[in-house]
Parts: sequence; structure tokens; C-alpha cells
Amino acid sequence: MIPRLITPKVLELSQKFPVIAITGPRQSGKTTLIKNIFPNYRYFNLENPVERAFASEEPQHFLAQSKNIIIDEVQRVPELFSYIQVMVDDDPEMKVVLSGSQNFEFNAKITQTLAGRVAKFVLLPFSLRELKESPYWVEEYREFIVSGFYPRIYDHQLNPADWYPNYIETYVERDVAALLNVANRDRFVNFVTSCAANVGNVVNYTNLANSVGISPNTVKSWLSILRQSYIIFTLPPYFANIKKQLRKSPKLYFYDMGVLAHFLGIKDVDGYESHYLKGQLFENFIISERLKKNLNQYTHQRFFYLRDKAGHEVDLVYKDAGVLHLVEIKSGRTYQRGMSKNLLYYQSLLNVESNHIVLYNGEEEQRRSAFSLLPWQEWLFRE
Repeated sequence: MIPRLITPKVLELSQKFPVIAITGPRQSGKTTLIKNIFPNYRYFNLENPVERAFASEEPQHFLAQSKNIIIDEVQRVPELFSYIQVMVDDDPEMKVVLSGSQNFEFNAKITQTLAGRVAKFVLLPFSLRELKESPYWVEEYREFIVSGFYPRIYDHQLNPADWYPNYIETYVERDVAALLNVANRDRFVNFVTSCAANVGNVVNYTNLANSVGISPNTVKSWLSILRQSYIIFTLPPYFANIKKQLRKSPKLYFYDMGVLAHFLGIKDVDGYESHYLKGQLFENFIISERLKKNLNQYTHQRFFYLRDKAGHEVDLVYKDAGVLHLVEIKSGRTYQRGMSKNLLYYQSLLNVESNHIVLYNGEEEQRRSAFSLLPWQEWLFRE
């Protein structure tokens, strides 16, 4: 098993909270993780109809089987949450680990019934940092952009072109069907494809609706499904004391590069290099890896983008230790003056302490007066 970077924090908080909850997309490694780091806990999977029936019909007796218990896909029996609340309150020695792959229902039940008793985690597929210390590491990072990061691809040495179509079909059949009655599933898949074609762009609900033949309200509903099932995430705009008209809609990204490559029809590195969205793909790659780092280290940082209606855009904005960081992400191997123009534009408008960074695909690091030029690896892999 490849060690998961989230493990130390999960173990630490399992000593402080009676309930640990781990969510994330299907096949991200949740079950493997919890079985390995909690080997003495009794494991139940509510995808199993026999165990699900027991949990649904006699929840108290189901939970009484062990003081240390793992319940996988717990959202399949939502009434369990209330019984868990009572039992952990009555018995200080009871420890429960919950896992689920549907973000909305899972989080809703935790918020309603287990607030103050639970430490919540999100486990995404492998991060680049995790693979760097594994037998699957290759220096050619573009291979990871094409293959994605789902553990099963690496554990079973599967061809991504064979695995992703089956994963998407299962996802549509199970998660989408459970979250919403989508009558035309082919149309939903076309919608995800349209989202992939708009990766790294500000969400335009009307354009997305027109591209598939649905209403803007349906677009909002389907985007919610994609977020809840960890296919996409969005970056909200950053608002500061700037006397400019700023964009208010979020930007669209995919959690996993392999899913994104699949929907764009990219099958190899040459396909990535020649793709018209290469710059947006590289941007998605960097931002999704930074998001994984945030989740794995449990730092609770919030990420934004910055763009005004004139088109001056900064790809990634976040605060760290009271400093506002503005990051431009460029796939080029050589620095060009245009790479930093938007950082310089906003530098004169912001009235807070800020740090300005251009990430690029080159190897030279430069500390300039107005910004830092950094190889993306140096920025991503530093502690």
C-alpha cells in the first residue's frame, strides 16, 4: 500500500474525537486506508445488502457489535447517524469510523447529528507527492496528467483508456441515479464533456445550457451533482478593496486529471501536448494538486481566483499566515514578460501584504523585485 499523507492527522484526531468521517470519490482509497490504519476495528460495508438490512432494521444491535467499528458507505442507512450520536455520548470508549462517497447526504447527516463529535476528512485519489515516494513514480509528469491518480490504475497496472470508461459508467449508474433522477443519462455525460471543454473558465450557465440543450437551472443542479460526487470543484472569485468590477461566477476544475483527460479524448502525452486546452489542463493539474495538499495536511485553506471584467486574471489566490498569495500558472518552459503582467496589475491595487508568484514549467528560480519565478515542482513539493 502506498502511504497516504492524510494518515497522521486522521490517527491524531481519532484520539480526540469519538467519530472520524472520511468522504471522497468512489475508488479513491478510503476503504484501503481505514482498514490499514484501524486494523483492530470491526468493518462493515453497507453496500452489502445483508449488513444494510441489519443496520436498517435493528440499528442499536448493529452498532453494539463492537466498541470500535468502521461503517463504509454509511449514507446508505441515514438513520444510523442519530443512533451513533446517542451511543458515543453514552459510552466514552466507543470509537466509530464512517466512510461515504456521496458528499451531500454524508455531510448533511454529520452536520445535523454529529456536530462537535466528529472530525471530517476528504480523501482524494493519489497526490503527486504520494506517488513521488512510490514504485510508480516517473519523471515525466505529463504521464500523470494523462493517467490521472486513481489508486486502482496503479495497484493493478491498468490502462487508463480501459479503466475510465467503466468508472464513468458506474458513476453515472450509481451516484448520479442516487442523487437525481436524470432521465437522459447520455445527455448528462455530454454535459460533463462540455464541462471538460470549459475547464479553467468562469462558469457561464447559459453557454453550458445551450451546449447540451438543457435549462440554466438544470445546469446548476447538475453542477451540484458533479461537486457532491467529487468530479468537479469550483474556485470562487476573490473580492478585495479594488475599485474595479470583478467577476462573480466561479471557475470550473476537475478533481482528477485522468477523468478530465478522458472526457477530452486525450489518450497519451502527444494528445496532451497538441491539445488546444493544454494551458488550462496544466492549470487544473497544479491547482488540484495544491487542493490535495491542503486536504491531506488538514490546513483548511480557502482558494480563490481573481479576475475583473477587463480580463485581468490571476489563477490562484489564497491566504497563508496573514499574507495574500497571488499565483499565476503557466505551462511554458521559458519566462516571458507577459506571464507576470496580471500580477503587476493587481499589485498596485491591493492594499494588503501580498506575495506574487509565477509558476512555470522551466527549471530556473528567480527572486525578482515584484514577484518570484518558480518551477512548479519547487512550489508544489515544498513543505
